[in-house]
Amino acid sequence: MIRNVKKTVMGSRAVDGAGVRLVRVVGYKDVKDFDPFLMLDAFDSENSEDYIKGFPWHPHRGIETVTYLIKGNIEHGDSLGNKGSILDGSCQWMTAGSGIMHQEMPKASERMLGTQLWLNMPAANKMAEPKYCDITNEMVPEIDEGNSIVRVFPVNTRECQALYTAIM
Repeated sequence: MIRNVKKTVMGSRAVDGAGVRLVRVVGYKDVKDFDPFLMLDAFDSENSEDYIKGFPWHPHRGIETVTYLIKGNIEHGDSLGNKGSILDGSCQWMTAGSGIMHQEMPKASERMLGTQLWLNMPAANKMAEPKYCDITNEMVPEIDEGNSIVRVFPVNTRECQALYTAIM
């Protein structure tokens, strides 16, 4: 199947949270073009002043957030009592559903490199129970394709929970 490219986007430098410098690839005025992908941020810095103020307590509702960290350390806490750290090669999958408060606070690292994706939940699922899942580096299968390594993450929270249960 051949598909045509309908739109090409370039990220724009932005500041979010309490002063985190990042590149917003998707978001703002082009949300309708990419739904269910509401936002995609990328961050890459060797200067802790670019990210150390983090994202203090704030609410989410009706979305899922997926944070993948290639390098660095981000501490997470939420209103469900979950606490954890997203470390090198790890991922955090949070289903906000009916509503959750959380914070993401990066720690000074040699390099902070990663992405965060916001996914719009289907209307029927927006009031789902909030959930949180840490996907550690050890839980992610790798496929060596010669010149590159492909890392395969679960595609939804249910699979994330099943994977977590199987590993534990």
